[in-house]
Amino acid sequence: MKYQWIILALALGAGLITRYVTDSNDPTITAEQTSPINILESGDKAIDLYDTEDSRIRVVYFGYTHCPDVCPTSLAVLSAALQKVSPQQLSNLWPIFITLDPERDTPVKSAEYAQYFHKNIIGMTGTDTQTKALAEKYGVLYMRTELKDSALEYAVDHSSYFYFLKPDGTLLEKIPHTLNPDILAEAIDRLTGDAKQA
Repeated sequence: MKYQWIILALALGAGLITRYVTDSNDPTITAEQTSPINILESGDKAIDLYDTEDSRIRVVYFGYTHCPDVCPTSLAVLSAALQKVSPQQLSNLWPIFITLDPERDTPVKSAEYAQYFHKNIIGMTGTDTQTKALAEKYGVLYMRTELKDSALEYAVDHSSYFYFLKPDGTLLEKIPHTLNPDILAEAIDRLTGDAKQA
């Protein structure tokens, strides 16, 4: 009986060591755990959301490409606002779409989706961990909802805001869902003007 306990303890210890070694050599796990939240992917490029050498104000919208209504409406409103501002203001702004559905939205898919609305909007995809961290940082609420008898399998219910950020990621202002592009255009005018003076 005594030897059985020793053998059991040794087997358990060997199993834990094997699991540790396997996990530590798994590049997927390592990348997922160590990726900073600001290094996202768009198309075939890695992009630093918080690149302080890029002085443009960010306007970020969180959504997903399979969204049936809120996301396309919001990005269309953003596109209309971008067409209302001057070329100078546009050059001081970095419009960004970040997916809340990295499982389905590849970096290429997010990039293509964003470009459909306006050539200046950059679509980005992060890992699940990065997505959760960014959502928590800016107070983005989202939840996966399973869809029975649907080819989509699930939807992502989420809050709808436009987040204006400084280059270092500091939140300047957030504007709730709107169908009026003038509200966004006014914020762009005000915030890019402030950035130019700073």
